[in-house]
Amino acid sequence: MNNQSTSWQPLAGGIIAALIILIAFNSFVIINPGEAGVLSILGKAQDGELLEGLHFRPPLVSNVDIYDITVQKFEVPAESSTKDLQDLKARFAINFRLDPIQIVEIRRKQGTLQNIVAKIIAPQTQESFKIAAARRTVEEAITKRSELKEDFDIALGSRLDKYGITVLDTSVVDLSFSPEFARAVEEKQIAEQKARRAVYIAREAEQQAQADVNRAKGRAEAQRLLAETLKAQGGELVLQKEAIEAWRQGGSQMPKVLVMGGESNGSVPFLFNLGEMQ
Repeated sequence: MNNQSTSWQPLAGGIIAALIILIAFNSFVIINPGEAGVLSILGKAQDGELLEGLHFRPPLVSNVDIYDITVQKFEVPAESSTKDLQDLKARFAINFRLDPIQIVEIRRKQGTLQNIVAKIIAPQTQESFKIAAARRTVEEAITKRSELKEDFDIALGSRLDKYGITVLDTSVVDLSFSPEFARAVEEKQIAEQKARRAVYIAREAEQQAQADVNRAKGRAEAQRLLAETLKAQGGELVLQKEAIEAWRQGGSQMPKVLVMGGESNGSVPFLFNLGEMQ
């Protein structure tokens, strides 16, 4: 009997030693760079965040929740109505990080990172987008995209800050509008193109009409100057020269005989070819 008791003593001592080592290892937790921890004893979060380094925790009755406090990125969809009651959809890429100083409150109120995204960031993104979209028409939201994003950033930053979430940057991944507005935009572009074409045709016609007026004025002025020349002394010589030029341009050869008008010195010369008469 004594021999059996003696044989169990080393085994019991080994078990006790193992338990002591296990408890010792579970009495400390290491928080790595870029992390923050929250100590919970019997399920209750304790005050004081656990930052980078080695920390003691009560064995067996405690637990440490570790949060990543580096930059996180999630894409969150949102949709809203614009000032002119058009449907507008967007998708935002949001870069944020958790404030390590408020990590205990985050643990108590929001829980895990997944809960933070689903219950805080997603709905606040939706509300912030509604605020930004309602300030402008759908056309302004598209043409002034940077202003829309600026309003969204201000609204989202102020809303998430009170939850211990710091927004570092946002970007609009996608921005789309309803099919009805797309058709309206296309019809507007077609109408504008037709209007520009009509203006071009009207201006072209106006320019052509002005050119015709200028040509008519030019001909009238030429005729006026010719009439004044003919009335002046030596005008008959001009008529004779014009008659000769017209006769040449008609393709005839130079006549062998030139007969001038008999009674009137200002009459147009009568030209004929004696060879043709023969």
